[in-house]
Amino acid sequence: MGAALETRPLHPLLGVEIVGVDVRRVDADVFERIVGAFDEHSVLLFRGQRLDDEAQIAFSRRFGPLETTIRTVVSQTRYRQEISNLANVDADDRLIPAGDTRNLFNAGNQMWHTDSSFKRVPALASLLSGREVPPEGGETEFASMRVAYERLPDATRRFLEDKVAIHSFEYSRGLVGEGLLSPEYAAQVPPVPQALVRANPAHGRKAFFVASHACEIVGMPTDEARALLRDLLARATAPELVYTHRWRPGDLAMWDNRCVLHRGRPWNESRYRRVMHRTTVAGDGPTAPDVAEVAVAPAREADVAWCRTQLETA
Repeated sequence: MGAALETRPLHPLLGVEIVGVDVRRVDADVFERIVGAFDEHSVLLFRGQRLDDEAQIAFSRRFGPLETTIRTVVSQTRYRQEISNLANVDADDRLIPAGDTRNLFNAGNQMWHTDSSFKRVPALASLLSGREVPPEGGETEFASMRVAYERLPDATRRFLEDKVAIHSFEYSRGLVGEGLLSPEYAAQVPPVPQALVRANPAHGRKAFFVASHACEIVGMPTDEARALLRDLLARATAPELVYTHRWRPGDLAMWDNRCVLHRGRPWNESRYRRVMHRTTVAGDGPTAPDVAEVAVAPAREADVAWCRTQLETA
């Protein structure tokens, strides 16, 4: 066995920086230790990574097959399908004007979410590379649903067991603004069931699984379900539980979508460029059995107020 992996904690409850590793050159022994750190700490940070898209894709693929990007209003076809380009610059490398629909669409990333929970097979992990970062603002915040689950009363944990939530991308983006999804795109991402409690197969620790996309719970009235989902989200994202990552150019952050919530924070988009490239490692299967079609109720006043709070909280 080689030397132990050097790490530095990012927060008392989640996340470590992996020190002295170039992700372009990782041997099998070191990679095995990185996987172990990922399962244990949920958020990993690699600083000073000089990555192009090919190198980022190659490292990401070592964790499993990658998702491909469904083209939307903000997508750019010049990037590989494995790359999600999260940027406030257009295909001609110019700042996207304030008020443009593309920036409004991206504002949905400022709500707490897990990547691809609106897909039948949700994502395992995301890897986000900071190519250009603003000098202020634009942070990414992380919160552990595993830590929050372990702090729940026993009765609440028993109540959540075997529950199934419905996740809908159309619902979450509808909270941000009307008409952001074309009918053609919405048809590609219909509502899907997800287990409300998930366990990490490596060590069995459980987490509840909620996000801005979660909008119904099978067998519960909509108002009660959404109140419960908001309560769980609030428990996980209490300020003392949140790690705020302030980006430096060359940072590569990786997180476990099975148990970690994240959200982007605002910055002066009219003044500063922010170019982030994300790869997403696909999950290994559905988290819940198929259910009879569940209608997603339109957003209600409490839902919109909750969304506004997420978008405005600094």
